Formats: sequence, C-alpha cells, structure tokens
Amino acid sequence: MKKVWIAALCLMACSSEISDLFSSAKEKGIVDIKLEEASGLIASAAHPGYFWTHNDSGNGAQLFLIDSAANIAATMPLGAVRNRDWEDITLGPGPDPDKTYVYVGDIGDNKAQYPYKIIYRLEEPGAIENKTIERFDTLFIQLPDGTRDSEALMIDPISSHMFIISKREDSVRLYQFSNTWKSGDTLTAELKIKMPYNLTVAADISVDGSEVLLKNYDHVYYWKREGTESIADLLQRTPLELKYKPEKQGEAIAWSRDGSGYYTLSESSTHERARLLFYKRK
Repeated sequence: MKKVWIAALCLMACSSEISDLFSSAKEKGIVDIKLEEASGLIASAAHPGYFWTHNDSGNGAQLFLIDSAANIAATMPLGAVRNRDWEDITLGPGPDPDKTYVYVGDIGDNKAQYPYKIIYRLEEPGAIENKTIERFDTLFIQLPDGTRDSEALMIDPISSHMFIISKREDSVRLYQFSNTWKSGDTLTAELKIKMPYNLTVAADISVDGSEVLLKNYDHVYYWKREGTESIADLLQRTPLELKYKPEKQGEAIAWSRDGSGYYTLSESSTHERARLLFYKRK
C-alpha cells in the first residue's frame, strides 16, 4: 500500500495534464441566500433534473431540493435532530430494494473531537413540497484509528458498501462499512487504504457504479472501473484529473443521473453568490 501511495503521489506531482473527457464549466444558476454554506450535492432519482443539498454546521437541519437552475423547489427539515456538521449527502439502496434512500452525512469534525460520525437515512421523498421529515433512521459510525475530520460520503451501487473519506491528512483515509444496518446501530468502519488527496471534501459514484469522482478544493479526480473491482482497489490506481473551475470553498460534487456529466457547488462568499456548475461529457 505504501508503494502504491508513493507512486501515485509522484505521478500526480510530475503531471499537470487535464483530461479532455468533459467540457469546461457551464454556469446553470445562482444559489439562493438560504444555501449560503452548501456542502453536499446529489442528483435526485425521484425527481429528474433536481438535486438534494444542504448547509453545513451552524445552519438548520434542512434538506433542500433545487432544480437545474439552482432554484429552491422545496425545503424539508429533519425533525428532532440538529446540524452538528452536515458535510455530504448521497443516494442509494436501503432496507426496501424497491425504494431509493437519501443519506445525510453528519461527518464533519474540524477539531477531531466527536467519537462518532452520524448518518441519517430516509426514503427519498416522492413529492416536491415543503414539509418536515419525521421518519428516518440513524446510524453511528466509529473510526478504527481515532477521531478525524471528514467531508466525503458515498455508496457503491454494486456492492452497497458505504464509504467515508477523511479530509486533513496528507494521506487521507478511505473507510468502508456495511449498508445492512438498522436504526440506532453503532458500527466501526474498516480502514481500507490511504490516498494522497489532501483536503478531500466531496466524492460520488455514478448510478451504474462504473465511475468515481473525488474532489478537493483545487482538483477533481476521476476513476473508471474495470469489471467489478472493489472501490478500494479502484482508488489505488492513478486517476485522471478533470476540468474544474476554482470555487471559493467548493465542497460538493455529483454525477448527473444519466451520466452526461458532473456538477459542482460551493459556499457563497461575502461578495458573490455561489453558482451551480455543470461539466458535460464530450
């Protein structure tokens, strides 16, 4: 594992070539003031052309459904919980194989002080309406090597495994845990690999499980799966670097549901509202 890490770091440092698989960023819309600190993004399955997002710490425990022009279509608070530090959101399978579930990652920890990460799971709402979500499951995740900050959460649609990626180390860590849990469970995640992508803030796996995106503040990295190799094995390969228009505090990335490209979203600055950006596949 150490040799793989060193080789990947060398290749990344020695090459600044950007892949031409996707077009440059196209602005889709300006984000509403209510989403001043957007920190997660995932394309909706129930509502094509819409996205689930949320703010991070210091804001309400609310899900926002936005359209492809970044307009807020619905606001849905999660009842009886707080936003300790919501940092990412993803979509995937759950207890009922005929339904799609939203997973909210309360996984941020700037001071590395919380003994557990928290994952909230709810059935993806079928109606576009402002309402409070009262029914959801809660999972507590402990990391095997101590408390760490993290901002990236994803689900592999092929294996159904869930993943958290740490943020602040020079060699960030990929943690894996099962998605066969019940509300109230506490699990200890498994440390799978270390990767040379400091300040990782977002990640997403395509709907068919064949492509993976990982984002830090300055770069977007891309992997294409070969067969059914595990996510851990895949992420040990050297990635391609994709086009990315620098954003101030850009902490969200998501595939489109049809695989036609990827979207990024950032927090807003004092002087400028954030934009929803789209990178179209060529």
